Amino acid sequence: MILAKVVGTVVATVGHPHYKGRRLLVVQPLGLAGDPPDADFLALDASHAGTGDTVLVNREGGGARQVLGNPDACVISVIVGIVDSVNLEF
Repeated sequence: MILAKVVGTVVATVGHPHYKGRRLLVVQPLGLAGDPPDADFLALDASHAGTGDTVLVNREGGGARQVLGNPDACVISVIVGIVDSVNLEF
């Protein structure tokens, strides 16, 4: 699982049948202050997230297919939840 921020959406004129009815969003992984940022990636939305939301992303193919309920889906990353708040204690 990865904590990330939704930074954009993807619009395509042709989509894969496994993505039907779902939005494809651009997410940026979040890290601790001072950590080098990871590259943005695409994730299929299963939680009605929007730009600016902090989300929890399952970035593992088998788990992503279970979330979608399709064992044959060609997907790696799925947004599984919207995070209300984060509290870090050191």
